[in-house]
Amino acid sequence: MNRISTSIIGASGEFHVLSQLLRRGWIAALAPDGAPNMDILVTDDRSRKLCAIQVKTRRDKGRDKGWHMQRKHETLAADDLFYVFVDFGGKPSDTAACYILPSQVVADAIRLCHEVWLDTPGKNGQPHRDSNVRRMLPDYSTNVKPITDEGKAIIDRYSLGWLENYRDKWSILGIPEADSF
Repeated sequence: MNRISTSIIGASGEFHVLSQLLRRGWIAALAPDGAPNMDILVTDDRSRKLCAIQVKTRRDKGRDKGWHMQRKHETLAADDLFYVFVDFGGKPSDTAACYILPSQVVADAIRLCHEVWLDTPGKNGQPHRDSNVRRMLPDYSTNVKPITDEGKAIIDRYSLGWLENYRDKWSILGIPEADSF
């Protein structure tokens, strides 16, 4: 059986989000290739509100069930920038889950949880090494075992279930939906 490349999975996530936006009566289009920090531009039918969306897509692979991020995402925040994290599940027949988050929420989560991870000893008590890699996780408590009360409070805030508050919350974009389909 052929493996689906990550670029095809990424594109399918973008088109899935685009479809969800258009179904709500919004004007949405893929951003040009190379557009910084955005995959989709969206507005209402009167151009009163414009926002940018960055799409991150995953399949049911990997131990932590998270999405790949980079160091730049720790500081990438704007009132009109949002992320949609798409989880396609394990099979093409699985129903996709979309989590819509303001960019500031994402920046805070990956920055704070990465800092706690860095402060937590790794295998054999060795310190973790910093890199450009970050992970957006639906449950940070499975990967990060903090040693301080402050670290525990941060990881508790981002433990199992925290992302459910954003599942299918398209209203976070601040654009009114059309009245009918």
